[in-house]
Amino acid sequence: MSEELSAWQLIASGDATLFAIVRLSLAVTLSAVAIAAVIGLPLGALLALARFPGRSAVVVVLNGFMGLPPVIVGLSVYLLLSRSGPLGEFGLLFTPAAMVIAQAVLVLPIIAALTRQTIEDLWHEYREELTAMDVGPLGQVATLLWDSRFSLFTALLAGFGRAAAEVGTVMIVGGNINGFTRTMTTTVALETSKGNLPLAVGLGLILIFLIILINAAAWGVRLWSEQRAG
Repeated sequence: MSEELSAWQLIASGDATLFAIVRLSLAVTLSAVAIAAVIGLPLGALLALARFPGRSAVVVVLNGFMGLPPVIVGLSVYLLLSRSGPLGEFGLLFTPAAMVIAQAVLVLPIIAALTRQTIEDLWHEYREELTAMDVGPLGQVATLLWDSRFSLFTALLAGFGRAAAEVGTVMIVGGNINGFTRTMTTTVALETSKGNLPLAVGLGLILIFLIILINAAAWGVRLWSEQRAG
């Protein structure tokens, strides 16, 4: 109980260390989701509309990557950014940029797979109309993405929730450096092992609040879109 009280006191007092960690975590996660969205939304839409040999296998692989182990993603990005890796010359390893890349790779399959399913379902409804209007492939993608924007927002929130709760990936590529690459999840793990429970509990409470807020936003957007459709 004393740890919880101390945690609330840290939050209420606006502890600089605590909120610096929160700001970095949000900056990294939001950047990663934005990058994944730029790639994943059109990729998922194109995969929903395209028909080519082996498409089913690609869909299965993409869906399988939704459950890709985070440590595998972290290891892959680490090897890519290490000094002996192809991108080692840029010196990105153990920086927030490396954490953004790793989280973007982690959530990209989630956004792309959910987008593919959403667009494919919508395509059955719009196919005759778009075909009759002689809309090209890019126009079809743009139209379907726009009309399903509320459902796709839920996919983005799912990606944000996965990235925000991640530990292993960012720890491998970020190094958990104090004041530079330390996020909420990695700090909770570290401070718990050190016995500094007030800071760990405070960050845990903020993380729980963010996850609840994300799910509430997803539910609210879906409810609003259903009311508009009705």
